[in-house]
Amino acid sequence: MATCFMSDTQKLSQARRGDRGVIVQVSDPSQQDEHGLELERRLLELGFVEGARVELLHEGLFGRDPIAMKVDDMRVALRRLEAARLTVRFERPQAA
Repeated sequence: MATCFMSDTQKLSQARRGDRGVIVQVSDPSQQDEHGLELERRLLELGFVEGARVELLHEGLFGRDPIAMKVDDMRVALRRLEAARLTVRFERPQAA
């Protein structure tokens, strides 16, 4: 039996444990200041590139922060503030 998925694009900071998807954008056009550009560079160095597969593995106890995720074959932790710079097309199970 095949599982059907719906696509839903949103910021990685809005993800919940178990969500999976593909990064479609690494930036926030509204924040192109020096700090924002440096954060974007760091995210790219960590492997958060367009087309990378991500899966949210764990959320912190207080405020659901930080979040731990799998990025391709790596495990990385980010604050939700940093994750807000990443837009992801999530695959959500479709209701039968």
